[in-house]
Amino acid sequence: MSDDTYTPPKVWKWDAESGGKFASINRPIAGPTHDKDLPVGKHPLQLYSLATPNGVKVTVLLEELLEKGFEGAEYDAWLIRITEGEQFGSGFVDINPNSKIPALVDQSQDPSVRVFESGAILLYLAEKFGAFLPTDPAKRTECLNWLFWQMGAVPFLGGGFGHFYAYAPEKYEYPINRYTMEVKRQLDVLDRRLADNRFLSGDDYTIADMAVWPWYGALVTNKVYEAAEFLEAHTYKNVLRWEAEIAERPAVQRGRMVNRAWGEPSEQLRERHDASDFQLRTQDKLEES
Repeated sequence: MSDDTYTPPKVWKWDAESGGKFASINRPIAGPTHDKDLPVGKHPLQLYSLATPNGVKVTVLLEELLEKGFEGAEYDAWLIRITEGEQFGSGFVDINPNSKIPALVDQSQDPSVRVFESGAILLYLAEKFGAFLPTDPAKRTECLNWLFWQMGAVPFLGGGFGHFYAYAPEKYEYPINRYTMEVKRQLDVLDRRLADNRFLSGDDYTIADMAVWPWYGALVTNKVYEAAEFLEAHTYKNVLRWEAEIAERPAVQRGRMVNRAWGEPSEQLRERHDASDFQLRTQDKLEES
């Protein structure tokens, strides 16, 4: 199908918002838009994030590490409201020049270490604590295969399918069809892998699962884009089995709440500074934050 509603100019100019849900924070230049220092808590790890799928990856891993007894994984999680442009504050840009959540600072090192990009954070923490990343070379490689598969695949899901299906101000057949086909292919890749494996890298639950679950698990259970019926998500039975098993893990349930600022109040913990915050949260606390 040919769409002749737009002819690209010889040289593109940024002279108007592109439209859509996130148009007000999209721009073709990097760097900070305003000066703002980031808060710093008492724990070794300082996380600046939001409970989007990319943010959930990291809070799930941190909660899993704490569940395993790694006391050094205690962390402060600070809310970054991306719809309000807080990721363009000078303090955040100092940590992540790409102005995307999540971003992490490890204060246990001297000097402190900044880590940005969700996959890099998962790998950094798994190596730091020696957990959720196999040590056997072949198993480690298989885990990293799926971690990097997610990093390469998900832009087609989020910026491609999610944008044109759910957020674009106008719906066009070509991009929706193109990205729907690709997302269904990706789901088929996962479904075939999980037909013969409990988890993505085999028998062990790893950072590969933590990277993929917040995106593709949420997709098939209609928690992102409300597209489960459109994609016939019920046909990916192995993905659904895998999603349900991971969703039952207590650390996953806690991790999914951290830096969440929408939905049911009982599912939100906008900031996390201590394990007791999960028990102490109240409606009043949510409204104050």
